[in-house]
Amino acid sequence: MPELLSPAGNFEKMVAALHYGADAVYLAGHMFGMRSAADNFSDEELYDAARYVHERGKKLYITVNTMPHAHEYPMLCRYFETLREVRPDALIVSDLGVFATAQRLLPDVELHISTQASIVSPEAAKAYASLGATRLVLARELTLSEIRMIRDALPPSVELETFIHGSMCVSYSGRCLLSNSLTGRDANRGACTQPCRWNYKIVEEKRPDEPYPIEEYDHGTFIMSSKDMCTISIVPEMIAAGIDSFKIEGRMKSAYYTAVVTNAYRMAIDAYLADPVSYVPDPMWLRELESVSHRDYATGFYCDEPSHEAQIASHTGYNREKAYFATALETATLPADLQDNENGRLYRFVQRNKVCVGDTAEVISPHRIGRPFTVTELYAEDGTPLESAPHPAMIFYTRIPFEVKQGDIMRSGDR
Repeated sequence: MPELLSPAGNFEKMVAALHYGADAVYLAGHMFGMRSAADNFSDEELYDAARYVHERGKKLYITVNTMPHAHEYPMLCRYFETLREVRPDALIVSDLGVFATAQRLLPDVELHISTQASIVSPEAAKAYASLGATRLVLARELTLSEIRMIRDALPPSVELETFIHGSMCVSYSGRCLLSNSLTGRDANRGACTQPCRWNYKIVEEKRPDEPYPIEEYDHGTFIMSSKDMCTISIVPEMIAAGIDSFKIEGRMKSAYYTAVVTNAYRMAIDAYLADPVSYVPDPMWLRELESVSHRDYATGFYCDEPSHEAQIASHTGYNREKAYFATALETATLPADLQDNENGRLYRFVQRNKVCVGDTAEVISPHRIGRPFTVTELYAEDGTPLESAPHPAMIFYTRIPFEVKQGDIMRSGDR
C-alpha cells in the first residue's frame, strides 16, 4: 500500500492533511527548506508538530534540501541539534554535504534524497542507496517504465517516492538559475520567484518603447510555464510501477487545497486497493481537484515524454479556487429553541471567508466529495441571528441537513 504524503506549509495545513487522510506530512523549519516563502515552522512549532503527528500514528518528514554554502554549516549543525530533540521520522536532503553532516549528527534519523538531486537512472539510485539513503524522491522527468527499472534495480528496503500532483518546473527537477539571474533570489536556496510563469516580449535595442510579443497562443507565449501535474486518472499504473510514497506538492497553497487534494487521492488509492479488478476512477474525484487553485492539468512525464502542446501552459494564470468559507468545530450548546428541527442541525464553524444567508455551499468530509446545501440560517455564538459572517476567525452556527464533524470544510457551492 503506497504512503500518501501531503504538504504542510504551516500547522493549520498539517492538521488538514492528516484529517483528510495523509499517512505522512513533509514540512520545513525556518531555514534550509526549499519553500522559504511558506509560513513554515518555528523550533517550538516543530516540537508541537512532531507530537501531534506521532500521537496519531503518522509520520513527519522535515525538508533540509537547500544547498548551503560553507559559512552556513555552523548554523546547519545547530539546527540539527534542535532536530535531534524533535525526532522526525526522516530528513529530506539533496546536498551531499548536508547528507554527510546529518549522518554524523543524527545517526538515528532516516535520510530521504530530495527530487532536487535529479535521480533519473538505476545507477544514480544505487549510488545514493549505497551511501545509506532509505528513500529516493525521484526526478519528475521520468516515465513509469523508467521508474519500474529503478525499482527493479534496488532492494525492497530502499523506498521510492514520486510527486503525483502539483506544480511542475521548466528546469530539471527544479534546479533552476533563472530566478537568481533575474531577481537575485536563488531557487536552489528556497526563494524562487517563478519567472518561468512570466509573459515575455522582445524589445529591439533602438526601439525600447516598442515591445514585440512572441505569440503562440491567444494570450501570449509561455514557453517556460508548464501545466500542473495531476495523476488521479493513473493511480493503478502508479502503484504498479512500484512507487512506495505518493507525494503531493503545495506547501505554499491553502489549507483548503491541502484538504481537497489529499482527500481525492485518499479516495482513489483506497478504492483501487479495495477492489483492483473492478476499479474505475470516479469522475467526481477530478471535479474535486478542479475546485482548488491550479493551472491546467497534465500527467507530466509518467505516460510518455510529453509534447510541447501537452505539457506547456497556454496562460500563466491559475484556475480560481472555490471560496473556503469555514471549518467545522466541536459542538457547543445553543438555546433550546435553536436546536435540531426538520431542516437539520445547527453546526459550529470558525469562519475563513465571508458567508451569507442565501449562499450556496458544500461540505467536504474525509473520504466524501462535496455535499451541497443552501445557507438558510446563521447565528452568532450567543444565538443572535446574523445575515452574514463577515469577519475572519468569527465563530458562527449554521443549519445543515446532514451530519457534519469537526474538521469538515464548508466551501462555496458556486461553479
